[in-house]
Amino acid sequence: MLSLIRPDLAELSAYKVDGGSEHPSPDKLDANEVSIDLPDWFKAKLGAITQLEIQSNRYPDGEYASLKKLVADYVGFNITPAQISLGNGSDEIIRSLLIVACLNRGSILVAEPTFSMYGILAKTLGIPTVKVPRSNQDFSIDLAAAQQSIDSDRIAAVFLVHPNSPTGNSLTSAEIDWVRSIPENILVVIDEAYFEFSGITLTGELSQHPNWVILRTCSKAFRLAAYRVGYAIGHLDLILALEKVRLPYNLPTVSFVAAELAMSHHAELLANVPEILAERDRLKLEIRNLGISVWDSDANYLYLRSADDSSISNCLKANGTIIRQTGGGLRLTIGTPEQNHRTLSRLKSCL
Repeated sequence: MLSLIRPDLAELSAYKVDGGSEHPSPDKLDANEVSIDLPDWFKAKLGAITQLEIQSNRYPDGEYASLKKLVADYVGFNITPAQISLGNGSDEIIRSLLIVACLNRGSILVAEPTFSMYGILAKTLGIPTVKVPRSNQDFSIDLAAAQQSIDSDRIAAVFLVHPNSPTGNSLTSAEIDWVRSIPENILVVIDEAYFEFSGITLTGELSQHPNWVILRTCSKAFRLAAYRVGYAIGHLDLILALEKVRLPYNLPTVSFVAAELAMSHHAELLANVPEILAERDRLKLEIRNLGISVWDSDANYLYLRSADDSSISNCLKANGTIIRQTGGGLRLTIGTPEQNHRTLSRLKSCL
């Protein structure tokens, strides 16, 4: 390793995704994407805008004011465009929050299992991560351990997914009460990436908690994963700080235009959410009937645990269904009805 590179980075691995399987057309159910592509009318509109209105030799409008207005209107709760910051995916915003609130200030607190990028991004910046456990029965947070960390570990930020990934459970009323009690000198990041599936949000309480920030994304229910658009909602001072560290022109023009179009047609794009939720609940019951532990979920995925998760994951992959092994279990994205039927059939064969 070159002597000029920080030695602690030797402990990290580059982020990699599964390249596929030997199956000629695998069902990719490992990334919590929506398996149905954007409708043709949307692609046609976006294509026309891209061809006729985008000047490729010009940088984007770096303020993204029109998109912020559309996002604020969609979010509601009297949120203004000045309370919105846009990112190249939520990952960029997470890194910016770490820079704004944690560098030289302390550690981040997470409850595992949870979204791995919080700890990964913190480590790239040399910020320590304090981990507290979740119950193996319902994945609720060990609040006593969490509070002890708040009291003794110089915590600068708390990161929570609502509902949690990979387990699918939303914050309980006791957990929300605990979050409300966190001192205002500690940043609280509430990641609502799966809001469109859960219908549960804490946005209405933002005005009472200037240290809270809520993250959302267009990559999941809006089906814009290829365009990488995320956004943060928060107090004016916190959003201003994010804007100060945000890279110039961080959203390519085509991503900005795609997100604008999606926000303008959010009702049409989200019309398939009820079918996804119905398929999730059907799949959950079918998997339970196979004798595999599977939990209730408020998102577009299910969390499973078995006697041999690796064998099941590898067997499914060999037969054409790719799922994610993470957090001591298996995360299965809800696909189309046809994909879900194949998953169940392959799962039965693997068992």
